[in-house]
Order: sequence, then structure tokens, then C-alpha cells
Amino acid sequence: MKTVLFAFVLVVASFAAQGQQTSKLAAAPDPAKKIQVVEAACGECQFGMGGKSCDLAVKINGKSYFVDGTSIDEHGDAHAKEGFCNRIRKAEVQGEVVNGRFKASYFRLLEDKKQKISGK
Repeated sequence: MKTVLFAFVLVVASFAAQGQQTSKLAAAPDPAKKIQVVEAACGECQFGMGGKSCDLAVKINGKSYFVDGTSIDEHGDAHAKEGFCNRIRKAEVQGEVVNGRFKASYFRLLEDKKQKISGK
């Protein structure tokens, strides 16, 4: 019985560990690198990119890239009224495009001026 209980605890702990996302992003931008202001949203819902689930993407110079280094869920509820699946937002980013994906080293979502002006 103790073995079964121990195995159950291990399984639950492994699922909990998988559910936690640890951001690989810097807390502050690197002053030696350029900061870009880009459009950020769900690649599938807002930018029409192919995929099987909602994933964070940025649009740089008119081209969309999925983002590595942070996820859509690290920036609020993507399916909320103001979330990435329902609205394109602005973000300050640092990083580079590698193999068709944006590798973010810094990502900060900017205040939504539409939301602030309307008071909603």
C-alpha cells in the first residue's frame, strides 16, 4: 500500500512540475541591445498562422513569428476580452529571429491605451 501511495505522490508531483512554466526572459532589457516595439497576439487567432493551439506570436516588419522564451499564458488569460486571442497588443521586445521563430530575451507587454481611455 505504501508503494502505491508513494507512486501516486510521484505522479502528481511530476504533473505539477510540468504545469509550472519558468520564463527564460530577462527582467530588464539589455542596454546594449535595441528594443523593438512590435505587435503581439495569438499567432493562430489574430495573425492567421498555422498551428494546433493558441501560441504567442509577434509581428516584425509585417512578418509574423512564433515566440520562444515566453508563452501566451505568461501574460494573462489569452481568451479574456483583452487577451491575445481577442486583441493585438503592443510589446517591447529584445531578441532575434532564428529558424523562422523569434527567440525573445526580453518581452514586456505595453499598457493597452484603448482600454485605459475607455475605462474598461
